[in-house]
Amino acid sequence: MKSKISLLIFLLSLVLYACQPKPVPVSGDTLLDDDFSTGINGWTTLVNDKGVMGYNAGGFRFYIEDAGLNYWATPNLSFSDVRIEVDSLRYVGPESNRIGIICRHRDDLNYYFFVISTDGYYAVGKVKDGEQVLLEQEAMQYSSAIKTGIAINHLRADCQGSTLRFYVNDAPLSLVEDFDFAEGDVGLLAGTFEEGGLDVIFDDFVVYQP
Repeated sequence: MKSKISLLIFLLSLVLYACQPKPVPVSGDTLLDDDFSTGINGWTTLVNDKGVMGYNAGGFRFYIEDAGLNYWATPNLSFSDVRIEVDSLRYVGPESNRIGIICRHRDDLNYYFFVISTDGYYAVGKVKDGEQVLLEQEAMQYSSAIKTGIAINHLRADCQGSTLRFYVNDAPLSLVEDFDFAEGDVGLLAGTFEEGGLDVIFDDFVVYQP
């Protein structure tokens, strides 16, 4: 009889625990932390004759063989307001490129992006229904805050409400408003323009509650 009572108490405690409301994240809480040393977070990977996207050498690597091609990867999660930070390094390939962060990725046809090129330019934009547009700029703009050549750039993107902010190496570069996407996945992207052969590695990807 005593063992049955103990079992009932144990089961009741499990039910009560399951019914407890999840704690609401507060500003500064870490929502996701990935140094890419393992594949535990299940990021999108790809290998084909046009390039490679996946875990490599303790980071997350994009190799893009062809010109005019974009690759992006997500961990298949969902967030609303986030602050995303990551380190990026281009060590082979053209300096005219796209390297950056994605937020509110609803699917491959709808998301926000924040990118730099390693010849010193940046942009914030979105893909909506498959159509890519820049937000409050007509073309990528130059910033001396971006380290050119073979150098590590620390990227930060804040997606909070309708406000999108982009920082590179702690310098604020862009602040725009857009109301299309309220939540979605986070991610990384890399791409080429007129020349292929781009090799980029990302490390220390962290998502915070803003």
